[in-house]
Amino acid sequence: MRMRKKPNLVPRMEACSQWWVRQPEAMPGRWRTLAPGCAGLWLEVGCGKGRFTVQTAAANPQTLFIALERVPDAMVVAMEKARDMGLTNVFFVDADAARLEDYFAPGELDGMYINFCDPWPRKKNAKRRLTHRGFLEKYSRVVAPGGQIYFKTDNEGLFDFSLEEFTAMGFPLEQVTRNLHAGGPVGVMTDYEEKFYQAGQPIYRCQVTLHPLAPGTSGYDPARTGEH
Repeated sequence: MRMRKKPNLVPRMEACSQWWVRQPEAMPGRWRTLAPGCAGLWLEVGCGKGRFTVQTAAANPQTLFIALERVPDAMVVAMEKARDMGLTNVFFVDADAARLEDYFAPGELDGMYINFCDPWPRKKNAKRRLTHRGFLEKYSRVVAPGGQIYFKTDNEGLFDFSLEEFTAMGFPLEQVTRNLHAGGPVGVMTDYEEKFYQAGQPIYRCQVTLHPLAPGTSGYDPARTGEH
């Protein structure tokens, strides 16, 4: 669903300039200067309106969070939440996940969150999925060895695809569940997740540990993904 355009978007974005990193290309190796003394640096890809972002940042004040979001009309809502809560350990970037290596130095991140990304259900669009091995290769370079990805989705097909991709790249899987909230709410939810939970939709989640890949490593098979 396309998000409705926010009135006065530009002045609202400007009012949150303290939380807005406009030139991420200038930041590789420098992100921790935004929160000196932080104990960790985590990235959220696709923060939406920021419910998960700000609640997670508030619960972990010693960790620096960077949130990527390509839809300014969503990102401004997230920034306003961070501003209203007075958070100093979360910053936002209007950027493309495909360019992560332009924004972060090798091994700079301690971990990542990928929550409810676009499933891109057509096979010909498989490479656009944020858990496709092309993206996983990038993540393995900007996340420190032993760093983790926490992945959640409501889409079973995307989850199955993602498990295959993680396994193909040799990244160990942990805490794999196909109904995260079966016994009641677990952890911080996104806005979408709350709606899915209330509707009885199962939430799929896993934890993945990353490690460096040998140069030229890819296991990419176009026949498997239908991209030939």
